[in-house]
Order: sequence, then structure tokens, then C-alpha cells
Amino acid sequence: MPIDPYILLLLGTVGLAALFPARGTASDVASGASTAAIAFLFFLYGARLSTREALDGLKHWRLHVTVLACTFVAFPLLGLAARGLVPVLLTHPLYQGLLFLTLVPSTIQSSIAFTSMARGNVPAAICAGSFSSLVGIVITPLLAAAVLGSSAGGFSADSVVKIVLQLLVPFVAGQVLRRWIGGFVARHKKVLGLVDRGSILLVVYTAFSEGMVQGIWHQVSPIRLAGLLAVEAVLLAVMLALTWYGAKALRFNREDRIAIQFAGSKKSLASGLPMASVLFGAHASLAVLPLMLFHQMQLMVCAVIAKRRAHDAEADTEAGADVDAPEPVTASAPAATSRTAVGTGTRSG
Repeated sequence: MPIDPYILLLLGTVGLAALFPARGTASDVASGASTAAIAFLFFLYGARLSTREALDGLKHWRLHVTVLACTFVAFPLLGLAARGLVPVLLTHPLYQGLLFLTLVPSTIQSSIAFTSMARGNVPAAICAGSFSSLVGIVITPLLAAAVLGSSAGGFSADSVVKIVLQLLVPFVAGQVLRRWIGGFVARHKKVLGLVDRGSILLVVYTAFSEGMVQGIWHQVSPIRLAGLLAVEAVLLAVMLALTWYGAKALRFNREDRIAIQFAGSKKSLASGLPMASVLFGAHASLAVLPLMLFHQMQLMVCAVIAKRRAHDAEADTEAGADVDAPEPVTASAPAATSRTAVGTGTRSG
């Protein structure tokens, strides 16, 4: 089971914030830099995503609707059901973070990587992840307003407007300017990828610094963290089963089911961290803790599943049979024509 090196950087950033939290003027500077970094991050997302190719991907609408339903309906319903675990396993702040985790968009990069490894429908995974991230810019704050309300550390209707202005407006600006800067962004995607990751690290440092200054980390104990991990393990297991067997019940073919499972069962750290910093303010450190833990858990588990799916595909090929052959192909061909750039998200996403 792999450990993402970026997770180690995130943990190192948390440690840095614990030892040397930003205070006073330094806190104001870090907060301003974090806001600018978030806006630039979503500007790059907009500059990378080809509008025409994204629209082409809509031809495979059944798959994308299924992924969106898993991400923004099934996940939040499970998050609301976990309310009964407070205060037995979870404290209220940790539950708020867990519930926020269920509201954020799906991943892009890791969904593509695991779908490819498992020999699934990669073009569909590209489009599904991109659509989820785009829809999430609007849907996530609206869902947060509905299910979290004012209890989420200063969250209000103004936060919805703020997150749309800070995330959606830069994204649209990137789309508008893509005609002129798209080539530059594509040629320098590795360097700009480092900018993406650096922006997220800055957001983490700012959020955890504020948490240290506020003293909210005294609310978390090792027992509570163990309880959180157990709840997240069950949440991931349920979504992995739901996306796989649910897609089979909907008569998707094997390649599409793989894309649905990996795009519909995961949550994006790259999108969730900036949103949490806007929505939760000083309480963002506890809000993003469940998301950070879930992110690493999903990478480890999905890596094992992807390898197993690839092994099963090899066995079927050698046997000259396809266990899912009788199932009809649901518009996979149009999605296969999509060539949306893989680099529409950071590798942490």
C-alpha cells in the first residue's frame, strides 16, 4: 500500500504550523497569500480544461450523472447518517469535518491513474473528475449551507458568495483566457503543478496556524482520532461497494464500472482544502483533518483494488472470456473520443 509523498509534505506542514504558527502581522500576510494562492489555483484549473472536449464528454451523460449522484447525493446522505455517532465515537467538530468531507468534489488525477491501472474507461474518468470539480465549486458551498449552516465556524450565506467569487470567478477567467495561455500552461504543466501543490501547502499552514492560535487542537484525543479512522474506513468501504455493484445494476460495462468506482468513491484534497479555508475560517484545521486522513486511506485502498482489477482483466483475456460481456455498452464510444487533458488537477486531488 503506497504512501503518497505529498501526504508527508502535508504532515510536515502541519508540524511546522504546530511549532511556528503565524501570529499577528505574519498571520495577516499568510492569510492574504493563501487567498491569492487559492484564486490562482482555480485560475489554472480553468486554463487547463478544454471547454469543447468537456462538452464532448457530456455524450456519456449516464456515467457522469451516476458519478455526480454518488459524490453529491450518496456521500452526503451517509455523512448525515453518521450524526448518530456523536458523541460516542466523534466529537461535534470532528463530525462537522466528516460531514464536510462528504460534500467536496471527486478527484481528478488519482481517479484517472487508478482507472488506467485497472484497465477501465480512462476518457470517462477524465471527464467525470473534471465535471465533478467544476460542479463542486457551486454545489459544495450550497450543500454546506444546507447541512452545516451557521454551526460551521462562522459559516454564513456570505461565505457562499465568497467561495464562488474566490473559486468560480478565477476558474471562468482561466477558461476565457485559455485561448491565449492554454499552450503555455500545457508546456509548463510540471512547473505549474508545483505551484498547485505549494498553494495547497500554504492553505494548510494558514489553517493549522489559526487552529493552534485558537487552541482547538486540545479538543482532539488519540481515541477520537481512532474513532474517526474507523468511521472513514466504513464510509469508504460502503462507497466502493455502492459504486461497483450499483453500476452493475445499472448495466454499465466493466470499463465504465471501473471509472465509476474510482471517480465516485473518492474525495478531492485539492478542492476541499481551499473551500474549507473559506467556509470554516479559524476552525478549518479540524474541518480538513478528516479529509486529509480519508485522502490517504482512499489512495492506499484504491491502489490495491486497481491492481486486483487489472489482474482480473488479464485472467479474463487469457481465458478468452469477459465476465461482463453480456452487459450492454452504455455510450462508451463517444467518451473514448474525449481527449481532455489529464493535468486538470493537482496530483494530490
